[in-house]
Amino acid sequence: MRDDLTYKTPPPEEKMSPVLERNIRALVERRRREQAGATVQQKLADAITAFAGSMTFVYLHLAAFGFWIVANLGWIPGLMAWDPSFVVLGMIASVEAIFLSTFVLISQNRMAGEADKRADLDLQISLLTEHELTKVADVLNQIAYRLQIESSSQDDLDEAARSVAPERVLDRIEETSRR
Repeated sequence: MRDDLTYKTPPPEEKMSPVLERNIRALVERRRREQAGATVQQKLADAITAFAGSMTFVYLHLAAFGFWIVANLGWIPGLMAWDPSFVVLGMIASVEAIFLSTFVLISQNRMAGEADKRADLDLQISLLTEHELTKVADVLNQIAYRLQIESSSQDDLDEAARSVAPERVLDRIEETSRR
């Protein structure tokens, strides 16, 4: 006999809240605008970096450098060595490494700028949340006072209701880190 629990249909997919859907669309649209606003040089650096970070790039280099080495070791009959000391191969690899590292740095600098923007947004959201929670704690304190409710954690509620100046927090972090 079949167990009916085994053949249950999956639960219906829940819809996300309209605010969450709006936020997702806004973030995706923002990323598209930033990508579209990138300069030709940034797009080129990103494309080169993406290709250099692929297995296709590895396979092409394995084939090219492998052929170069095998041919210049004289292992292919009828083909004369053109770089028996591998100086040219070393120079090509060095120049390529210089350019690739530059492209990677350009891409990383752009990504670091984007990360800084996201960090600023995170900080603003955190500060706004802290401000709102401080106000909520203050309202809860007032409600508890009016209803004459004694709280065993009144000190914690009083502390949560105090506003915090973010610049003072940053100053304190800097002072503490210097010690």
